[in-house]
Amino acid sequence: MIRKALIAAVLLALGTCGPALAQKQETATASAKLDLAKAAYTRQDYATALRLVRPLAEQGNPTAQSMLGFVYENGQGVPRDYAEAVKWYRLASEQGDADAQFWLGFAYWGGDGVPQDYAEAVKWWRLAAEQGDTSAQEQLGGIYLHGRGVPQDYAESLKWYGKAADQGDADAQMMLGWMYSRGKGVPQDYVESVKWYRLAAEQGYARAHINLGEMYRDGQGVAQDYAEAVSWFRKAADQGNAHAQYLLGMMYYFGEGVPQDYVQAHKWSNLIAASGDADDLMFREKVAAKMTPAQIAEAQRLASAWRKK
Repeated sequence: MIRKALIAAVLLALGTCGPALAQKQETATASAKLDLAKAAYTRQDYATALRLVRPLAEQGNPTAQSMLGFVYENGQGVPRDYAEAVKWYRLASEQGDADAQFWLGFAYWGGDGVPQDYAEAVKWWRLAAEQGDTSAQEQLGGIYLHGRGVPQDYAESLKWYGKAADQGDADAQMMLGWMYSRGKGVPQDYVESVKWYRLAAEQGYARAHINLGEMYRDGQGVAQDYAEAVSWFRKAADQGNAHAQYLLGMMYYFGEGVPQDYVQAHKWSNLIAASGDADDLMFREKVAAKMTPAQIAEAQRLASAWRKK
């Protein structure tokens, strides 16, 4: 290592390395400063992050420009300024930075710092998506699915969700499963739907847990299996998902996949009844009508203990 350093020093002194080495060193320095800036940002030391990033952004570094746009958009270490955020996002986007293109698209979509312009938003999202940015791909999937800012086009939606799903994006995998289950842009295919729900569920995605549980409950794309349905509902319920808690309570109420247990059914209905939803309250009262006061007290104790976990 010492010998290599000495040789490099001599070559530099003699001028034989020329601009190429200088450029390489400058790039390495910029990369190191960006790493330090990201570390500072992560620990919420925005002043340090800005001190490191701003000179790089002013020198034309697209990653630094994108980061500077982000802190202006979110008012981190500086007053929130959407127009300033757009300025830096645009500079980075025009150099092909996919992150900046994605956020610039959002600025146009919401009219933050620029007049609202759906076509311009789609343009920047498409540029980012074509570089493989999964967030932009998922965004395109959503707007084509719902026909927001573009004509509704299920095939185009499926295409973009598929690209993101193939890269492991759980949101896209879940939505791809939903499209196959509903036959949107493709022939209805429950087996394919289960495949994508499972991939998203295995990443801990609560909505996919629910959808996969429902497929097992209803026997769609898989053999009907109430116990397996309960297993997936429980995973989402344990994450605090109210709909999963409702479904799990129903399984206990009817004794599907688990022994019938009104105490457990009431416990889960207690957790969701706090929302004040009329259907949730009605379900809790329906369960309570089949219970003794001691059982209700036990269910309330279990619900309270669950909340404290």
